[in-house]
Amino acid sequence: MTIKTLILSSLLASAQLIKAQTSQIKTATDVLQQAIVAMGGKEALANVKTLYTEMSTEMDGRKVLWVTKEMEPNKGAFQVVYNGRIVFENWFDGKEGYEMVRGEKKKADPEEFKAKQYKKHIMNELDFIDPSLWTLELLKEEPKVNAEDCYLVKATSAGNEVRHLYYSKKSYLMLREDNISNTEKGKFSATYFSDFKKFGDLLYYTQSKFGDGEKSQDVKIVNLWINEKVTEKDFKK
Repeated sequence: MTIKTLILSSLLASAQLIKAQTSQIKTATDVLQQAIVAMGGKEALANVKTLYTEMSTEMDGRKVLWVTKEMEPNKGAFQVVYNGRIVFENWFDGKEGYEMVRGEKKKADPEEFKAKQYKKHIMNELDFIDPSLWTLELLKEEPKVNAEDCYLVKATSAGNEVRHLYYSKKSYLMLREDNISNTEKGKFSATYFSDFKKFGDLLYYTQSKFGDGEKSQDVKIVNLWINEKVTEKDFKK
């Protein structure tokens, strides 16, 4: 068998595999189950009990660090750090959200943390497949994200939050998420995910972009720790 024949055989086998996988996708849950496998498997995702990330970006022309801390089931904290100093922070203690304004602790707008009420896991995919939290629908549209064919899943939470999830037909990784965070206000945002890398058993994005056009913001994960550096004290201030 010649090298050319081997290459053609390999390409044909890959194409047949992709076709077979695609033919198995009949529901939105099928897409999510494949996404979970692609990210490392259900066990790997469920083993993420805390997640600490440091992300570099720019705000008003200045380089800043975004720090997020998450703890299962739904606790979270966010900080903006500039020149080593925390210039903004908010957090959700599992029941209520708070923010620090001029050094004073105040209750945050409940809408900011509305989605936290419907979280049981840090990895969203595990929540998406829980019918008590989300209702899924595989839409007929077959959009592209960065020229890559995608499945489009509509996810509606128990609190009526609606998201459109774009999963690659090739890798089954989420490449885009459109979030209508408050349907009454019509608030809308798009987030793009790319440059996926392994962190232990977890395959996770390291590049993201919020929004489109001139108002978009690029963010890069520079450090990520799983089950480290996060304690209950991060959500009690």
